[in-house]
Amino acid sequence: MLASLSIRDIVVIDRLSIDFTSGLTVLTGETGAGKSILLDALSLALGGRGNAALVRSGASQGDVAAEFDLAVDHPVRAVLADHGLPDDGAVILRRVQVADGRSRAFINDEPVSVAFQRRVGAALVEIHGQHDDRALLDSDTYRDLLDAFGDAGADVTATGAAFTAWKVAAEACETLRAEIDRATAEADYLRDAVEELDALDPQPDEENQLADLRQQMMRREQAAGDLTEAHEAVAGRDSPMPTLASLVRRFERKAVADDPLFEAPVRTLDAAIRALQEAETALESALRSVETDPRELERAEERLFALRAAGRKHGVPVTELPALTDRLREQLATFESGAARLAELQRQHDEALAAYDKAAAALSKTRRAAAKSLALAVKGELPALKLDRAVFEAEVTSDDQRRAEAGYDGVDFVVRTNPGARPGPLMKVASGGELARFLLALKVALADKGSAPTLIFDEIDTAVGGAVADAIGARLDRLAAGVQVMAVTHAPQVAARAVSHLLVTKRAIRRGKAVETEVIRLDDPARREEIARMLAGATVTDEARAAADRLILGAA
Repeated sequence: MLASLSIRDIVVIDRLSIDFTSGLTVLTGETGAGKSILLDALSLALGGRGNAALVRSGASQGDVAAEFDLAVDHPVRAVLADHGLPDDGAVILRRVQVADGRSRAFINDEPVSVAFQRRVGAALVEIHGQHDDRALLDSDTYRDLLDAFGDAGADVTATGAAFTAWKVAAEACETLRAEIDRATAEADYLRDAVEELDALDPQPDEENQLADLRQQMMRREQAAGDLTEAHEAVAGRDSPMPTLASLVRRFERKAVADDPLFEAPVRTLDAAIRALQEAETALESALRSVETDPRELERAEERLFALRAAGRKHGVPVTELPALTDRLREQLATFESGAARLAELQRQHDEALAAYDKAAAALSKTRRAAAKSLALAVKGELPALKLDRAVFEAEVTSDDQRRAEAGYDGVDFVVRTNPGARPGPLMKVASGGELARFLLALKVALADKGSAPTLIFDEIDTAVGGAVADAIGARLDRLAAGVQVMAVTHAPQVAARAVSHLLVTKRAIRRGKAVETEVIRLDDPARREEIARMLAGATVTDEARAAADRLILGAA
């Protein structure tokens, strides 16, 4: 329920804070006291349209905050959780209206969009009155009310689930059909591409491996050239070893002749020959280790060239060629097996559609039965509300081509206010007073079904007699047993039934014309005096006080 309303710098309100109770609360006061301003301020906090004219003269901005005390399982709490908004207890909707026309919305002190605030506000409060632009009644709202009245929740859930299943099946068919269409147009290309890539058989990371191998073989080829040159110098045609060997033999003959002069050179030349022979052996071993098949390098380069050419052709890096091959195979397989798969998906789609139509038809049947019962329930409330010649109907129109999550029914509330008149939509045919009373009859018929936790009725008793006002008060009292009800009223019969009575008045704040609105909670004596004033007018008589006592006693 609405627990409190705080207003600052709105029209003629400087600072105002009001606490509310459960049950029926009435707001009374002279015309122009500011009752409409209170409702306009509340509407602003609920996400209504902002207006710079709402800001009090001389103030830079106005501020309205509405605090709600909700059950732990109220749907609004789930909505707040879905949007990541804090929810530690009370739910506070706040709106700041700036004098330049801008406004800011907050829920639990977190900034939100005005549209989101309006969505939350609509789930918390309904305002009905002579000019019911705040009720926002449309076909969807009518349908929700009818479903609540007819306890159609299970049918609505089943229809919604069937709708989702049908949509999933339809999307699957459409996706596969589009894939088949694309594959059909590219079938020849796909076959050629898959054949080419299968023949090429690109492997993961093959490009890097081939590039490394190519570099390695090129380095070996270069090393082999250097080693061959060194081997030629040591053991080739220009090798010094034959010359050195000839010198050793000559020096050895001289050394035999006991010439010690040649002994040391012989030893040194022998060592040099052995060193050259070792160098020759080492070079030959090194040459054998770097020996490569020239065709291997050629094959590696050709493979690398083929991979890179394929990558350029298909517009992908070489590393993605294996994945591309798999994708093209899948597309080709889709084309080649698509007809069978599409037939199966189409069968599933048709079954899902049939299931939806069956669920929607059952829901439609439930709605039509509920529409008749709702019309009878509302009809029973109309005579006491001085609408005994009026007719109310809940029209259900079905169109199985207008499939939606909530079924394929449109719902409209149609009324005829006078015999012989043409029936028409409730929001267009009924006058202001009639509209408010029709809505009251609807709310009574619906009881606590499909209702926001707080209902506000704005002067719905205008221009009605005492008996009708008493009937309105009785129905508001009945509604207040299930939800919080507030009524802005000029009817003492309505005021007498309230459990909480708030008087809206204006008081001067300084000499001259400056005034501000204030709200006073009336105790029993003050309440009696206010109801007597409503009965008698400007001069309150003892007879009016006695009549007020009778009204209060009769309403108890």
